[in-house]
Amino acid sequence: MTENEQLLDRVAERARTTRPWGWPSLPRPASEAALARAEESLGFSLPPLLAALYLRTGDGGFGPEYGLLPLLDSSPAGEPAAVPQYFANRESARTDPTWPWPEGVLPISHWGCGMYACVDCHTPHGTVLLYDPNADEAGHAWYLDAPGLAQWLQAWLDGTGWYEEHNDGAELALWEDFPIRTAAGPTL
Repeated sequence: MTENEQLLDRVAERARTTRPWGWPSLPRPASEAALARAEESLGFSLPPLLAALYLRTGDGGFGPEYGLLPLLDSSPAGEPAAVPQYFANRESARTDPTWPWPEGVLPISHWGCGMYACVDCHTPHGTVLLYDPNADEAGHAWYLDAPGLAQWLQAWLDGTGWYEEHNDGAELALWEDFPIRTAAGPTL
């Protein structure tokens, strides 16, 4: 069994026994057809581990805080779905070019106050970023949460994420690729 298989098993076990706020039950996994529609709509593929989470564990409803967003349809908790939220963020960036949303960065979990955990689908391991729109400028709104989705999930399973109460005050580094990926120029 590969490391990712073991991780998927641990995530599935935790997903069966815990519910994020607002989710009465774990949704059924997304279908292959739903994943294909999502990827076709986005114009890029999800990293394999993220796709496996949706196909094997559930269409959202598990993970830290408010849990993973569903792919295409809004959740029972009223959270948006990942794909429509991605397009809403990209559209907002077109309306306000001083706050660009990088192409290929999919919001996967809402933290509240407009903050999202996002996966950079253009990186091999699905770098996880924290987007915090409460910053003073766009270049200070993007943080590196984890170098890959596997590490992000591991932190959730182990209770070591920055969002855990005992990690209050943990500081994340700014996402250095933001200016490159958005052509926003230097902001640091």
